[in-house]
Amino acid sequence: MRNLKQVIRDAKVGRSAVGHFNISDSTQFNAIIGTSSKLKLPVIVGVSEGEKKFIGLENAIALVKGAQARGVEVYLNLDHGHSVDDCKEAIDAGFDSVMFDGSKLSFEENVEHTKEVVEYAQGRSPAWCKATQDDQNASILVEGELGYIGSSSKMLDAVPEEVESAMTTAEQAVRFVEETGVDILAPSVGNLHGMLKGLQNPAIDTSRIKEIADSVPETMLVLHGGSGVTDQDFVKAIESGISIVHINTEIRRAYRAGIEQAFKDDSEQISPYKYLNKGRDAVSEIVERRLELFAIR
Repeated sequence: MRNLKQVIRDAKVGRSAVGHFNISDSTQFNAIIGTSSKLKLPVIVGVSEGEKKFIGLENAIALVKGAQARGVEVYLNLDHGHSVDDCKEAIDAGFDSVMFDGSKLSFEENVEHTKEVVEYAQGRSPAWCKATQDDQNASILVEGELGYIGSSSKMLDAVPEEVESAMTTAEQAVRFVEETGVDILAPSVGNLHGMLKGLQNPAIDTSRIKEIADSVPETMLVLHGGSGVTDQDFVKAIESGISIVHINTEIRRAYRAGIEQAFKDDSEQISPYKYLNKGRDAVSEIVERRLELFAIR
């Protein structure tokens, strides 16, 4: 199996992107890997700090390793680790990648803590490599965030002012990458976490993505806050240099809507595997549509 760095590099060369989808439970996980297997496309599964605590770190590892053993190209990422210790815990557990989110810190503090995570990850391999003795050159990737994207996957009443005022510049990206050594960079380019109620999310500044990508050509770029972005903006963002796209809010909405529909269809239903199936199927539809779009050359 390819390691995650190879998967992302291959996507970058092929002018496509790897889909990253967050999970809170095994039902969502099954929906994602089922779709990944069906389309024969790699996928990254993410858990935030809250999601990791709910599902359990070891359970998340076991789910991914089990799917990998069945031939599914699925990888595990710690999404938005807000402390160095949280990132170190995921690294020790053998995640494929970890993200240190220092976006609320000063530039200098963000660099300091991100660099510490990068240095801790050096020479360490994901759990599946240790188990199979495969691909000894694989290493755990570290992602840093620069600029303002927001902090929560939820429905928003308005666009936060910082989305436009705190976008990442190419100069900032160069300095951040050089000083931290991150493998992956999450820039602020008009994207935001969450979705607007009854409104279209802001357009992505794809020219800014191109400038950043050209300035840090060896660094992989990730687009956070993909929920609510138009198909056209996704395609332009990928063509401009994005190699990973995060989707979370869309999945949460679909999962809830599917389960609600199950109870509308049968209000007396008490068998979890019956009403959760509706949620699973709704998530699968989102994942399939997104993976097919991101794979467009």
